[in-house]
Amino acid sequence: MKTMKLKTVFILLIALGLSSAAFAETYKVDKTKSTVKWLGKKVTGQHNGTISFSEGALQVANGKPSGGEFVIDMNSIVDEDLTDATWNQKLVGHLKSDDFFGVEKFPTAKLVLTNVTAKGGNKYLFKGDLTIKGITHPAEFEASFSMSGNSVSAEGTLVIDRSKYDVRYGSGKFFDNLGDKTIYDDFTLDFKVVASK
Repeated sequence: MKTMKLKTVFILLIALGLSSAAFAETYKVDKTKSTVKWLGKKVTGQHNGTISFSEGALQVANGKPSGGEFVIDMNSIVDEDLTDATWNQKLVGHLKSDDFFGVEKFPTAKLVLTNVTAKGGNKYLFKGDLTIKGITHPAEFEASFSMSGNSVSAEGTLVIDRSKYDVRYGSGKFFDNLGDKTIYDDFTLDFKVVASK
């Protein structure tokens, strides 16, 4: 009798799990409406620009974000603060080089969301695994989330310590006596993700 009850409970748990999974819907990133703005700082100033999604999807269950996967096209790096075309091209080329993101060998970066926790209101704490230059580390950030018809959007800021991903150029963690040539390890990605069914 106990065995039958256990089997029944087990089947119910599986059914509940399958039903909740069935309610999870996939929203694909709209690359034309989604934006990622980067900001990197150094002792003597800063640079900023944009980078684009290659593809991505956000999972939504019961009106709340539950997971997702996003791929960034590292070849899409753009600098927006340098107005001189020659210097702008040099900076972007340097960012794509092996000194920084080694784009030829590592053309994409990826974020896989593994856990989402409600923080109150429309705020959520997202946790996942971030891969840059083939190196993966845990990442977490807060973002707002909203739904409108067949589309969803999320906005937030992801702070990344580049030294964890073997991006060493100008880093005080790897080089001594850099002085005013030091580039800070943390850079930020301000993102707005718009996705639809």
